[in-house]
Amino acid sequence: MSILVSAGQEGDSPAFVHLLAAVRVPRQGAGRPRTKPLSVTADKAFSSRAIRSHLRSRGITAVIPEPADQIGHRLRRGSRGGRPPGFDPVAYNDRNLIERAFNRLKQWRGIATRYDKHARTYRGAVTLTAIILWLK
Repeated sequence: MSILVSAGQEGDSPAFVHLLAAVRVPRQGAGRPRTKPLSVTADKAFSSRAIRSHLRSRGITAVIPEPADQIGHRLRRGSRGGRPPGFDPVAYNDRNLIERAFNRLKQWRGIATRYDKHARTYRGAVTLTAIILWLK
C-alpha cells in the first residue's frame, strides 16, 4: 500500500506521477513486484492531457471519464479536436471500492480534519488507521 501525503492546499493531480512511481504490484508467485499496473482508475479530476499522455507512454490503460467541459472543447474544435479517449464504464464501477475505503478512513476525526502539523505525523496516523481497519 502506498500512502503519499501532499500539502493540504495542493491538488491531487500534481501528486499523481509521484504516487504512480511509488506503486508496487505484487506478483502471484515469487519475484519482485511490478512497477507498472495494468490500468489506473481515477475520477474526472485526473482527466488532464498530461496524465493521459504519461499513462499512455508507460503502456497503462486509463479508466478515467472525460469531464463535460473537455467534451465541449473537443466537439467545438470539430475534426481538429480528435477522438474521445477510451473509457470502460464497467471497469470504472469498481472505483466505488476506493471511495468507500476513503470514507472509512475519514470516520476518524484526526484523519478527516488533519490536525497534525507535520506530514510525517499525518502519514503515520493514516497508516495506523489503515492497519486497524484492515485488521477488523
